Amino acid sequence: MDNKSGTLFVVSTPIGNIKDISIRALEILKEVDVIACEDTRHTSNLLSFYDISKKLISYYEHNKKYRCPQLIRWLKDGQNIALVSDAGTPAISDPGYYIIRAVINEGIKLEVIPGASAVLCALVASGKPTDKFVFEGYLPRKKEARRKKLGEVLGEKKTFIFYESPHRLQKTLEDMHLVMPEQDICICRELTKKFEEIICDKAENLIKKYIEHKPKGEIVIVI
Repeated sequence: MDNKSGTLFVVSTPIGNIKDISIRALEILKEVDVIACEDTRHTSNLLSFYDISKKLISYYEHNKKYRCPQLIRWLKDGQNIALVSDAGTPAISDPGYYIIRAVINEGIKLEVIPGASAVLCALVASGKPTDKFVFEGYLPRKKEARRKKLGEVLGEKKTFIFYESPHRLQKTLEDMHLVMPEQDICICRELTKKFEEIICDKAENLIKKYIEHKPKGEIVIVI
């Protein structure tokens, strides 16, 4: 590793409650030269809350391939960069892995600053077994593929965690009712926020609930 190179700090940020950030994370955000983030406006709000003024540069799914070489050049020039996502730990269902892999391949120093994670928060809050669990990201968009994945889950003796969007939740629950009607499903919504909701029930009952009350916000499903 080139000792003159900078360091990429992978910094976890709050998933909802803005106070869920570590002292070390705040120190790093104050000290780095640049912060690479998904949405500069979103990260600006976090920095403003903690009275931090720092250069921001966008880094997200659709610009990662041309932004990554730029960040690598800055790191090689000795600049320290913090990588953050809009919420939680970078590289979990976002393009953070792309720059992290490039940094490792280039022999540049990498440090991970741990913190909030919707995956682990939902797993713990669900009350499901935690000795064996798998995070699968988002379920497939197409019905046939989604049902096939749920069928595979049904045969496994471990806990599965999925992200889901509010506008697709009903279709997902309908497929769960078809594939696993007796399965107890936990919906974790708006974790750590004012209107946090953690509810465990069979898919049939959850379908009825969300017909009456349209879901909003970030959703994690634990089976």
